[in-house]
Amino acid sequence: MTPGLPAEDRDRSPFTGWTREHWAALADRTAEAVAPYRSPRGASIDLPGPASRNGRRSDGLEGFARTFLLAGFRVAGEGGADPAGLLERYAEGLAAGTDPHSPEAWPRPDELDQAKVEAASIALVLQATRPWLWDRLDDRVRQRTLDWLGAVVGQRYPPINWVWFRIVVESFLREAGGPWSPADIEEDLDVHASLRRPGGWLSDGQERAYDHYTGWALHLYPLLWTHLFDVTGTLCAPELRGRWQDDLGAYLDDAVCLIGSDGSPLLQGRSLTYRFAAAAPLWVGALTGTGSLSPGLIRRAASGMLRHFRRQGAFEPDGLLRLGWRGEWLPIRQAYSGPGSPYWAAKGMLGLMLPADHPVWTATEEPLPVEEADVTRVIAAPGWLVSARRSDGVAVVLNHGTDHARPGDCHADAPLYARLGYSTATVPPLTGPTTSDPLDNSVVVLDETGRATHRSGFTTLFAERRADGVLVAASRGRVRWVDTTGDAAPDHGSGRTGPHIPGPLVTVASVLRAGSEVRLVRLDAPEGPSAAWRAVRLGGWPLPTDAGPAHTPGEEGDHAEASDGGLRSAVTGLRGFTRAGVFVEDGTTPLARRTAVPWLATPEPVPLGVVLAASVRLDRGVGDSPDPAVSVRDGGDGTHQVTVEWPDGVRADVALPAP
Repeated sequence: MTPGLPAEDRDRSPFTGWTREHWAALADRTAEAVAPYRSPRGASIDLPGPASRNGRRSDGLEGFARTFLLAGFRVAGEGGADPAGLLERYAEGLAAGTDPHSPEAWPRPDELDQAKVEAASIALVLQATRPWLWDRLDDRVRQRTLDWLGAVVGQRYPPINWVWFRIVVESFLREAGGPWSPADIEEDLDVHASLRRPGGWLSDGQERAYDHYTGWALHLYPLLWTHLFDVTGTLCAPELRGRWQDDLGAYLDDAVCLIGSDGSPLLQGRSLTYRFAAAAPLWVGALTGTGSLSPGLIRRAASGMLRHFRRQGAFEPDGLLRLGWRGEWLPIRQAYSGPGSPYWAAKGMLGLMLPADHPVWTATEEPLPVEEADVTRVIAAPGWLVSARRSDGVAVVLNHGTDHARPGDCHADAPLYARLGYSTATVPPLTGPTTSDPLDNSVVVLDETGRATHRSGFTTLFAERRADGVLVAASRGRVRWVDTTGDAAPDHGSGRTGPHIPGPLVTVASVLRAGSEVRLVRLDAPEGPSAAWRAVRLGGWPLPTDAGPAHTPGEEGDHAEASDGGLRSAVTGLRGFTRAGVFVEDGTTPLARRTAVPWLATPEPVPLGVVLAASVRLDRGVGDSPDPAVSVRDGGDGTHQVTVEWPDGVRADVALPAP
């Protein structure tokens, strides 16, 4: 029994206990919780919390538009039944917000960029609930709404997921008799096509920007657009829709492997405060019949996410979603984040549009991939090695292709993009000293003052699967020391800028088997001058803990670890690392009071061309296995042949190419 919700149904939902009744009850409680924050005429939902850079007027519009999504999905899935009068409230707000003479008038999309974003949510719900809302509005309100939405026509939109905001708005205008531009939609579809990458993935911009936006924006809108609007065969060629279906199907096969058995999605990328919006592409698959995931697996994955966040306190203490991950945690906010921003999580409740008799609600839940067997997978586009062990239930990604940058860029690392690893149980520190001097899941070169280098702008060398379930990947780039002292606080979405001093060329490779990584490192001379350095440091996983490290060695040694609640982060030197320690920070992540990061370092500057190696683990300490042996053979031409051999005889040969 979950307090405040119906009794769990372990027959239909053996993994989560949740059914459509749980989703509907939580949606209704969420709508009820925001009601006291409506402005007198309802055009703004003015929620508590710090204002975004766009100001309170914009934040109030955001609160309206994003909670409107939830109301629209709820009513549409009930065939227009609306006993709580949700649409009536939003109709009143629509009338006030689009009236330029009202004290609650919204900023127009041609006045404020953020209004372009929120206009799409409004247009989407107006289309989804058209018989019960739009068709019943006063003619004057309809015309004012068309005028307000029509301000998007011909406006400049950044060539990222934002193009879908204009496509959705202008498609509604087209069907409702307002102004629209075929050229705008054609241009925006061309942008979307330019973002396509192998394996169904999409990059949110031309930088290597792979994160949850791939799912909750770039895969959400295309098929939802063709589902809700009369565009297939006119604005959208049937073969284009087929291509999008193939893309979404392939993406979902990967995405469902990036969910932990506890329901947590991967903690990587910006806007994490949208939380269970990560479930949105799963629901698009169910809504449009796309992909190979069964209805029972889709519901288990989506319900697992929503249940996870509710159990972790995301709706506490008063039913509101505040800026944070579990509960409120303000350092997670970005410059554009306001009190209404978290309600984009409503995208993850898109499944409420599906009626109660849809197979996704009536099927028996099926296990996640990590609940059936160990998962090993290479995702080529973002350069990720994926591992999830059934015994741990934690999904892990080793990253050799994502940094929200382009090869050769020289800015500082964004913690949520450029680290070597991400998981469903850990998150990089988002505040504190290690945002400027990377430590967790990093390989850095330390200068004479102890400052660490940054790696954004690296090049992916390879990412592939070998025999016996061994995964290997490597990346290389010239690292640099970046002075960020005069820069604003990091915004998690891109690296900070500042004067930089070039360092050596650093190659990093990961050899992954059974959830344990062997990390290889080599420094080479770059083209052009390079500053002197003192040592190489390698950081392990950032362990969330309310206690502290279980084992804190002195500066001498080749092993360090921290553990709490059964979860363990450990690093062991296999070649060249003879110093070790655990660094502990307070209040730097939303997962626990403290974060403990074990690290290794060399005792002195490493000669160029020497291969270093370490074992890096994140596990629950069950069935601990010995570390593998590492041997290195110099190829004589700047290459190195590295052999990693485990005690059971399995081996992997990795070639580190010449610089």
